[in-house]
Amino acid sequence: MSETFDPQEVIARFAERAQAVRKRNLPAVGGEERRHFIRQAELDFMDYAMIGDSEATLVDGILTLRIDLRSSGE
Repeated sequence: MSETFDPQEVIARFAERAQAVRKRNLPAVGGEERRHFIRQAELDFMDYAMIGDSEATLVDGILTLRIDLRSSGE
């Protein structure tokens, strides 16, 4: 692992990916393929957004991403 590795840069890239998925245009498909594309975009957004909102620590070469999945009322 490079000494210049910055876990915050990784998190920022995932946040950018989440926004890119949200802005993604639907291809000219219909029916089942359209439903599949929309479902995959929803999953991609959720995955990228969770990592994009995480807190990273790098200790002894181990990267840990902490993701708080509690609702905002907890």
